[in-house]
Amino acid sequence: MTRLPLSVNPQAEEEAQKAARWYEDESQGLGVAFLELAEQTLAAISENPLRFPLVYRDVRRALMKRFPYGVFFRVRSNGIRILAIMHLSRDTSRWQRRT
Repeated sequence: MTRLPLSVNPQAEEEAQKAARWYEDESQGLGVAFLELAEQTLAAISENPLRFPLVYRDVRRALMKRFPYGVFFRVRSNGIRILAIMHLSRDTSRWQRRT
């Protein structure tokens, strides 16, 4: 499959930045590590989105390594829409209202 372009919901971007700030406050460098792993996860999604399981209707989830976060996304013919990057202990149904 050809690498598909990604578009990120602004709320998902905000979630990732907020998490990175929290991790950085906990331990210097950990926020940077979080963002690097988020980027790696997004690259894996772009390369092969169908390898990740469906979790709700047409929404798939990729788990991040090392951190308890999931990246929720939809695959479309013209690209991939990242809906949320969120902690898995939170109410994950919040992304269901996003497009």
